[in-house]
Amino acid sequence: MNTMQKPYSVLTIAGYDGSGGAGIQADTKTISAHGCYATNVLTALPVQNTKGVQNIYEIPAQAIREQILSILEDIYPDAIKIGMVHSVELVHIISEELKNYNRPIVYDPVMVATSGHRLIKEETLEACIEKLFPLATLITPNLDEASILVNHKIDSAELMLAYGETILNLGCQNLLIKGGHLQQEKIISYLFQKEQPVQSYTSQKIKTKNTHGSGCTLSSAIACNLALGYSLTQSVQLAQEYVEQAILGSKDLAIGKGNGPLNHLFNPQKLKTYDIHN
Repeated sequence: MNTMQKPYSVLTIAGYDGSGGAGIQADTKTISAHGCYATNVLTALPVQNTKGVQNIYEIPAQAIREQILSILEDIYPDAIKIGMVHSVELVHIISEELKNYNRPIVYDPVMVATSGHRLIKEETLEACIEKLFPLATLITPNLDEASILVNHKIDSAELMLAYGETILNLGCQNLLIKGGHLQQEKIISYLFQKEQPVQSYTSQKIKTKNTHGSGCTLSSAIACNLALGYSLTQSVQLAQEYVEQAILGSKDLAIGKGNGPLNHLFNPQKLKTYDIHN
């Protein structure tokens, strides 16, 4: 019997970002930086750069289904991160193909562009709540997305706490409300778990415009830590620390003419593996 080394793998189901700062590119860099092996399923082809999104081309639904099946039957992931899901049909495909997947899933429910433009239709949002929220180990909305979920503007730590249980009761297993958009010097995020005390995470707000893709990066980092065997609370803490350092590492970089990306590779880890027997 031969002993082989299998890398910890993380699958990201998300859209494309040709500028390299968000979407599948940010996910892949983050997963690699954590010493995990990244696999991808492409869900959409935006045309974008650091200044914004100029156009979005759809990927055929059947192609997305086939991509998921192809990865699952070959490089079975130790965790999955799901990004923007832009149609009811895509929600059904993802939920159908992952219904028997029994490892961690982190869902970053991208609903609002940086410009404030809403990216998701009401019927798609309803499908996400019904099908993806119960499937995900953790969902990670920012303040704009949390506001949409409760139909009330959330712009303070007090309102984050007040509405967290409401969102959790939409069918989530666990919920992390991210406070990066708070107008204060300290960023605070809250982790809500059923029948557990609310956990808070704080970090310093860094003065820089290079934060493009920070939400994608955080959710991917959490998925990596879960894949590596850390608890949920540990995984969120480690991911928050990683994002803070990645932003610090990019604050003086000039990449593009708009909002630049994080420095995902400020301290890349070697590939982490475990033994399997053939």
